[in-house]
Amino acid sequence: MDLFDLIGPVMIGPSSSHTAGAARIGLTARMLLGEEIVRAEIGFHGSFAKTYRGHGTDRAVVGGLMGMAVDDPRLRDSLALAQQSGMTVVFSSINIRGAHPNTVRMHITGINGSILQMEAASVGGGNIEVHKLNGLNVDFTGKENTLIIHQTDAPGVIAAVTGALAGQGLNIANMQVYRRKAGADAMMVLELDGVPEDAVLEKIRAANAVQSATFLKRRPS
Repeated sequence: MDLFDLIGPVMIGPSSSHTAGAARIGLTARMLLGEEIVRAEIGFHGSFAKTYRGHGTDRAVVGGLMGMAVDDPRLRDSLALAQQSGMTVVFSSINIRGAHPNTVRMHITGINGSILQMEAASVGGGNIEVHKLNGLNVDFTGKENTLIIHQTDAPGVIAAVTGALAGQGLNIANMQVYRRKAGADAMMVLELDGVPEDAVLEKIRAANAVQSATFLKRRPS
């Protein structure tokens, strides 16, 4: 844990866990979806479920879904801004067995029809952990340069991805692979020491069995 984790980020308050972290969860979901959001179904678990209105967690998540950073003053008015933009937002309180008390589960729909389901937790100091994407268990924070690849489980996909990154001289700091079962939906999460070029990302997206590849650039402290 570094000093930033202790004092938290520059943000719109009142809480790094209940507002800054929540905004980052929403912003991460928007980046992963890759398009403007027209509908968001947001379920709050645990502490979030009890305090989301009073602590502004609802406004923070929606602001993030609209592309606002944690220090954006518009976060305070995000619910009204979402309504004005035509975004439909539905909140609920849910119970997720064994989940972190500051957990959000969301189902979002983009303007072009893309759908993303994500479960993530705000773990303190504005930091987050993403635990599920489209029903697959994952584990990443978004603090590092992160490449998320959704693919069909098939021979050669991992080699194609790592080969494309190696071609640019990019080092993989951490790599996790998840799948439902052999030959079914799968996901790769790679933390990188650098930023892949657009041409490398397009090469990965064009690889056999790859359905999507989204890059999350390391967030500033």
